[in-house]
Order: sequence, then C-alpha cells, then structure tokens
Amino acid sequence: QLQLVESGGGLVQPGGSLRLSCAASGFTSGYYAIGWFRQASGKEREGVSCITNSGITVYADFMKGRFTISRDNAKNTVYLQMTSLKPEDTAVYYCAGFFGVWCSTRSSAYNYWGQGTQVAVSS
Repeated sequence: QLQLVESGGGLVQPGGSLRLSCAASGFTSGYYAIGWFRQASGKEREGVSCITNSGITVYADFMKGRFTISRDNAKNTVYLQMTSLKPEDTAVYYCAGFFGVWCSTRSSAYNYWGQGTQVAVSS
C-alpha cells in the first residue's frame, strides 16, 4: 500500500507560483506512478499531470507550459511546480498513486489518494 500526504497549498496572487509536494510512505520500494488531480468547487475532479517511477511525465493539455511535475525517489516525494497561476486554478489538489510502470491523468487508474491541499488564487 501507499500512504500519500500533500503539502504546499495556500493563497497566492494571480501570476504567482506555488510548489506542491506529495510525500509517499508504505511500499515505496515498488514501481509506482503518481498523479496530480484537482477539484474546484462544484466541478468534477480533473487530471493535471502524472509521473512514472522512471520520470516519464504526462500533462493535461491545459497545463502545459505552466506546471512542472518532478519526483525525488530518494525522498519518495513528487512535486508539482505551478507558475503563472490564474484564479481558475483555485481548487483542492490531490495526489494519487498506483503500482505500475506507466502513468495516467485518469483518476480511475489510481488506488491510493491523499487528503488534498487547498490552492486559492486571488488578489
């Protein structure tokens, strides 16, 4: 199993940046993928990005160029660097994981979920 804990959310002004972290514990010696998802109030959860154990990344089309996903396997931590933030990026951001050598931005692929961290973009 994987236990996932997000951190790094907060309030930021439009155009600002935040770095979210997803710390994994449990069976971290296995090959696992991590995805970032977000859910805005009143909207469905949507995939943002994912990264495989070997560092292959996938981004949702609307994220490209603004967000960067990375991972430090020695620390069992995955990061989501968010830049040029917009009010419409306001949401609860979740990281999720599953054991496998590929990754996906589809939530149905994931077995393990963190509790989420709130990101608010407002002036």
